[in-house]
Amino acid sequence: MKEPTRRLPLRGADLALFAMYYRYVRTPASHNTVTVVECDRPIAAERLRRALDRLLEVCPWPASRLRRALPWGALHWAAGPRETLTPPSVRHLSVSSSEAFQEALEAELNSTIDPWHDSPLRFLVVDGPHEVTGNHGLLVMTWFHSLMDPRGAENLLKHLADLDAEGDERQGEEPFPAFIGGRDPRTLGERARLGRQNLAYMRTLATTPTVSLGTGVAAFGRARYWQGTFGDQDPIGNGKRATRDICWRLALVGKALGALWERRRLPDIPYVVPISIDLRPKGDAGPVIGNWLAFHFVRFTPSETADVLGLAKSLRRQMTEAIRDGQLDANAAGMEFLKYRPLWMMARALPGGPNAEMCSFNCADTMDFALPTDALFGGRVVNGYHVPAILPRPGVGVFFNRYGASSNLVVSWIEGVVNDDDVAQIVEVVREGMGWAKLS
Repeated sequence: MKEPTRRLPLRGADLALFAMYYRYVRTPASHNTVTVVECDRPIAAERLRRALDRLLEVCPWPASRLRRALPWGALHWAAGPRETLTPPSVRHLSVSSSEAFQEALEAELNSTIDPWHDSPLRFLVVDGPHEVTGNHGLLVMTWFHSLMDPRGAENLLKHLADLDAEGDERQGEEPFPAFIGGRDPRTLGERARLGRQNLAYMRTLATTPTVSLGTGVAAFGRARYWQGTFGDQDPIGNGKRATRDICWRLALVGKALGALWERRRLPDIPYVVPISIDLRPKGDAGPVIGNWLAFHFVRFTPSETADVLGLAKSLRRQMTEAIRDGQLDANAAGMEFLKYRPLWMMARALPGGPNAEMCSFNCADTMDFALPTDALFGGRVVNGYHVPAILPRPGVGVFFNRYGASSNLVVSWIEGVVNDDDVAQIVEVVREGMGWAKLS
């Protein structure tokens, strides 16, 4: 008897991200996020291909497609029997300059994945002459944002590395780490109450129209990015400010963007910035597939960024109150109810309603890159970071993460919203405020 098609679930946060991009369905806006892993030697592409093929024995998501059984049915990932599944593509590219690598990565950002017809992720193995890569190898994984979050992407790479290390030794139905988490154990009534609480909170965010650097921009260009790796100028650390805290970093990014706000003569109304909160248990690697996130929306005015330390304390109080009042729990529960709505209706439950801008800019800190330095397809990992494509509005995002003793800063933007000089200004304000020295 033929194995039936498997229906694989989307989480509420997956659907929220889907709805955000649905507003730009007739534009070239990209859903893509790129994860870059740098190894101390070239990566063996064939080993990666074999690991992906083995992965499909236990995890069909990489070969699944988006489906909706009926016009009003639940959106889901669908995967057929194992023999019908095709692993994601693995391409090889040799670059002759750092500019060529930048162009290749930006092409990955802009080559939108169509999840209805394509695998929701793909791989690119990059190498080049010693003067360009230092004889290092780069693994680039591009994934459809609604498939998983950055921590999930790191977990997936770790599972692939484990499969590669095991070779052909894995047999039968041996235990394998869960790729998705368990269901919410609360009753429908409990979750519905939280969902209503979250909806009421979301409506308060629409009382003042959100403004971004993309406000009023008529034509948007392609997605661009800048990445730099830094070290602390004072390795002992400055006790007067907790620069590793997301609230300090968010206040600093707000200050950097405030200068652009002033130059564009945008109004001094509150920024609205969504801060993602990882729902995985602390210290637990957690699941791979799905965005295991809740969102806390912070608000502060550009003028408040003049006092970065004071603003960081205020933002910390906001987050403490959100946790105390159960807003994060309500947000996570509320997003799950999106699965009962058609895509065009989902945006009504997001900040600002179906037409307004949802946020002023994006900012996140994914903290320590979880992939260890162990061998990864022939090389040892020396750095790793994520580059998400940004929506035309807000048009710019600033992202932090760490690998070992180094810190990565990524600025992602849309051409037409900001330019290279604007990005350089943002980077310098953040670098100075963090007390960083440039490493690469």
